[in-house]
Amino acid sequence: MKTTRRQFVGQAGLGLGVMGLLPSVALAAAGTRRPSFLVRGPRMKLGIVTYNIAKDWDIETIIRNCEAARYDGVELRTTHKHGVEVTLSREERQRVKERFANSKVQLASLGSAFDFHTPNPDKLKQDIAATKEYIVLAHDVGAPAVKVRPNALPKEVPVERTLEQIGRALRELGSFGEGLGVQIRLEVHGSGTSALPHIKTIMDIADHKNVGVCWNSNPTDLDGGGFDYNFDLVKDKIFQVHMRDLYLEDYPWRRLLARLNEIGYSGYCFAEIPESADPVRVLRYYRALWLAYQGLL
Repeated sequence: MKTTRRQFVGQAGLGLGVMGLLPSVALAAAGTRRPSFLVRGPRMKLGIVTYNIAKDWDIETIIRNCEAARYDGVELRTTHKHGVEVTLSREERQRVKERFANSKVQLASLGSAFDFHTPNPDKLKQDIAATKEYIVLAHDVGAPAVKVRPNALPKEVPVERTLEQIGRALRELGSFGEGLGVQIRLEVHGSGTSALPHIKTIMDIADHKNVGVCWNSNPTDLDGGGFDYNFDLVKDKIFQVHMRDLYLEDYPWRRLLARLNEIGYSGYCFAEIPESADPVRVLRYYRALWLAYQGLL
């Protein structure tokens, strides 16, 4: 049957309309694979580390400001005004847990300063025992994880021995935390220890499903084989992410977020940024840029 020009234009417009409104249905009907730009994996969540922007906020202020800026969660860094420390009583821990449970903000992690690189065996034992107390605290207040870190490579000890010591300590803590439902997340941190090949070695020695990496967005992520090489070393063990100011041009933020989405990361990206006289406004701008880098705005 002969088709008039008007009929052709109408049919074409209808087809384009269907494709625009229902791309997955139209493409499936055509037997065509859905383009990658239409596919969305698990959505990452945005939070803050109380270091430094929220170091002077109590729990009520943290929750109020995070809700106002539309942030999903918080990592409470030790020693800050929030006061969530091992000295809390059972009743106080329960109140912290209930307060977050009744808000829109998840208590997503406790940020400790334990590091396990010390060459002093007595101090190492003390630090491991203290971390276990902190893991119990995390369990009691409803936090699913404790962040720890390496902080140095002692000059008097071979590098391999220090990395092995840290890894073994993490394995012990991972087993302890597993019994309480609390993960151990190793921050990519410290002079020498922030090198991703060293973090990879530590993870291999720890060899525990409950022990993972806190990607820290360091300039050293670009060293050696470059960003993608270093990311690939630990991509299967990334449990959380710390991010600095997103306007800094010395770091490939867009590439980081693309790689995280690529591996199906659905955990937290925590903004670890300086304090501000207008914090909620700053957090709102940060969130907008974080979304824009992912093509979500």
